Amino acid sequence: MDRVVRGTVVAGERRLENGWIGIEDGRIAAIGIGTAPLAAETDDHGAALILPGVIDGQTHATSYRGLPGIAETTRGAVAGGVTTLVDMPYDNPLPLDRIDRFEAKAAAIAEHAHADMALYGTATAETGTETLGELIAAGVVAFKISSFESSPTRFPRIDAALTLDILEYLAAKGLPLGLHNEDQEIVLDRMKRARAAGVDGIVGHATSRPEAAELAATAAFHALGFDTGAHTHAVHLTSGRGFDLTDSFAKMPMKATGELCVHYLWFDAARDGERLGARMKVNPPIRPGAIDGLWRAIEAGQVAFISSDHSSWPIDNKLTDSIFDAGAGVPGVETLLPAFFTAAARRGHDAAALSARYLCAAPAKFFGIDDRKGGIAEGLDADLAVLEEGAFTWDEAAAHDGLNWSPFHGETFGARVAATYSRGAPAWDGSKICNAEGSGRLVVRGTKGWFA
Repeated sequence: MDRVVRGTVVAGERRLENGWIGIEDGRIAAIGIGTAPLAAETDDHGAALILPGVIDGQTHATSYRGLPGIAETTRGAVAGGVTTLVDMPYDNPLPLDRIDRFEAKAAAIAEHAHADMALYGTATAETGTETLGELIAAGVVAFKISSFESSPTRFPRIDAALTLDILEYLAAKGLPLGLHNEDQEIVLDRMKRARAAGVDGIVGHATSRPEAAELAATAAFHALGFDTGAHTHAVHLTSGRGFDLTDSFAKMPMKATGELCVHYLWFDAARDGERLGARMKVNPPIRPGAIDGLWRAIEAGQVAFISSDHSSWPIDNKLTDSIFDAGAGVPGVETLLPAFFTAAARRGHDAAALSARYLCAAPAKFFGIDDRKGGIAEGLDADLAVLEEGAFTWDEAAAHDGLNWSPFHGETFGARVAATYSRGAPAWDGSKICNAEGSGRLVVRGTKGWFA
């Protein structure tokens, strides 16, 4: 063996105390308990949990620094046990809606990435459906559009007519279409009213982007999917009602799924808004009193997977007089695993098993990369996250994402990432990044995905 990694191995539904994983040529060659085979390197992590490497299914690595921003975001990823990022197509300065931009991003991964990366593609009014086939052939794992325009060039609104065209095209291809799910007309009108009334702060932000706007966009989107037979995916649902709505479409039956971001499980607008202000501003917003409903959705099996929605914006983007002028989005790739593990444990769940399901196995299957990623089994890539349980206070100044701010600053997690392995090679040893820029690889879609 090239390497043996010892610890408490979390392999699917099995928990192997005094377990070991044997690695050859970057893949898992054997798994066992007790005496391990001889290896060139043996890493003994004692009783620490060994999970599959996390797949963060929603990141924005290039929002601020462009393609070179992949380096810092993936540094934060491996420090957080994330070995594969599925990156959004809204790159700075232009979206990934055509093949030359895919090729440029693939080259940037080869040059800058510390972790593996899979890529979303998108469609714009300029490209329509014309470039979708080329992007699929190149290896995108999904597509995403938005019903709300954050930027006319980088993050445009796609109207219902083009959305229908895209879904009709993708129906036979099997790839999901994700939606940033907010109704633009409702949001713009309610924001105008809030400003006129002098309403501000995080609760004002939440009420100016009401749940009705999210539900309306989600329902319209799924209705188009129902008509076409395509897979529609709401990329961030913020309430239990949103998951109930999506589940009602799924039971028609149709190919409808919804995703949850970890910050919606951790923060509450009423409880945390005054303390954190714009530091917790995201779109769709974190709502008051939503956490219990979201946990019920998880427990009912309505959530496809859980992601960070990591945004690579500097804190300066948040320092505005009004909440409505502050940038939306928070860092999260490095805190995804410890935050979800902690929240699940507090809820009384088997936090290791739930993390392995929602952060690893589920996103791997969703994006069609479960032939290589998402589990601890012979033949899969040896992507591993080692978790040490305890009480650990998150310090934003110690983050590795190049941003060094976080709404999780000062929060206590019930675990920390003590080591990360990317395809069998150490990427993080609990105190420093161990691999070089360019160690990451592009991951392309290899299986038929969620509804296979």
